[in-house]
Amino acid sequence: MQRAILRPLRHPLCTQRNAYILRSYVSAPVPKPTPGPTKPYLHEKVPPPEQSWLTRKLKQSPTAMRVFLKVFGALGYGSSRQVAARRALALYEQLCAGRAEEDREFWAQECHLPPTFQSWFMVTNLHIWMLTTRLRALPAPHAQAHIQGLIDHFFLDVEDRIRQVLQPQSQPPGQTPAPAAEPTTAPARPTPFYGASPTPNTPNGGATAPAAQKRGRAPEALVTKQMKIFREQWAGLGVALDLALAQSSDAELAAAMWRNLLGARGAQGLALALAPTSPVPEFRRAVNPGGAVARLSEAARMREETRDDGSGVHDFGPEERDAYVQFPETMLVLTTYIRAEIARLAAIPDEKIMGPSGALGREAEGVAALRFGKIASAKALLDNLLEDS
Repeated sequence: MQRAILRPLRHPLCTQRNAYILRSYVSAPVPKPTPGPTKPYLHEKVPPPEQSWLTRKLKQSPTAMRVFLKVFGALGYGSSRQVAARRALALYEQLCAGRAEEDREFWAQECHLPPTFQSWFMVTNLHIWMLTTRLRALPAPHAQAHIQGLIDHFFLDVEDRIRQVLQPQSQPPGQTPAPAAEPTTAPARPTPFYGASPTPNTPNGGATAPAAQKRGRAPEALVTKQMKIFREQWAGLGVALDLALAQSSDAELAAAMWRNLLGARGAQGLALALAPTSPVPEFRRAVNPGGAVARLSEAARMREETRDDGSGVHDFGPEERDAYVQFPETMLVLTTYIRAEIARLAAIPDEKIMGPSGALGREAEGVAALRFGKIASAKALLDNLLEDS
C-alpha cells in the first residue's frame, strides 16, 4: 500500500507518453533514434450548438424564463449540488483551461515544455490543484460538491481532447487532398503556442472558418488507457504538492515542480559530449521504475531511457547543458507563483468563490475576478524581494 502511494511522487511527467504519440512501452531492444522536432498539440474548438426553439423563446420572455426556472428548481435543478457543479464548470473554463495558453512564453522558453497535449495537461492540472486548495476551505457540503464538480469537468474536457487527438481525419470518397500553399515572403502572424488549430482557409487564425471536418471514431481501448494514465498523473501531482504544502517547505514544492512539470531533467547527471565520430547525438530521459518499466531488466531500462518517446521532454544534450543553470531560478519563480496565488485565493471570501446563492442561471457571475495572475507578476515580486534582501 505504501508503494502505491509513494510511486506517483517519483517522476510522473517523464514516465508517461505524450498523448499525441500514443505508443506503448516495449522491452525489446531498439536502436537509438535521433530526437526530432515535437509536433505541436493543436486543439480544435468545437463550435457551440445552435440554440433550440425553447431557448430562444425563454430568452425573449422574462416571465416565461422565471416560470421555467421555478419548475426546474422544484425538480432539483436548483439543488446545492447542481449549483456547485455549474459553478465549477465556470471556474474550470475561465480560470484553469486556458492557463497554458496565457503564459505560453514562460512554459515554452523558460520551462522548455513542448507544445503538446501532455504539457497542456500538466499546466492545467497545476492550476486545478491550486484552485482545489481554496475549495477545500468552503463550508460543508459545498467544499466536496465544488471539488467533485471541478474534477469532473476537468476530466470530461481531457477525454474530449483525447478523442480529438485520436480521431483520424475522414477523407470524403473521390476527394483529393488540397495542394500545398505557395510559399510567400509576407511576414506571418504569430500562431498560438497552445490553442485552436488554424483552419485550411485561414492559416493565421482569420475570422472566416469553414465547417468542422468530419472525423473517424477514436479507439475506445486507447481512450480508456490514456484516461488511466492521466488519472495517475493527476493523483501523483496532487499528492506531491499536498505533501509540500503540508510541510510548508519551499524546497519540497520546488522539487515537486522539477519532477512533475520540468520532466526531472538531469536526474541521471549531465550528458557528456560523445566522440566526434559518433553518428548519434546524446539522448536520455527520466523513466519511472513503476508500471511496465518495473518488469524490465536493468539493461532494458537503460535502453528505454535512450528511446525517444516523442513527448519532447528529455534531458538536454551536451550542446544545451547551459539550460540547466536556469532551472533553479525557474523553480524559484514557480514556487513564488504558487505561494502567491494560494495566498490570494485564501483571502477571497467564500461568498465570492461560490457565487450568487441559489440564483439559477447566474453561476458564472464574478468568476472573472478570480482569475489567476500572470507568472510575470510573480517574477517581478521575486525581483523586488531579492533587491530588498
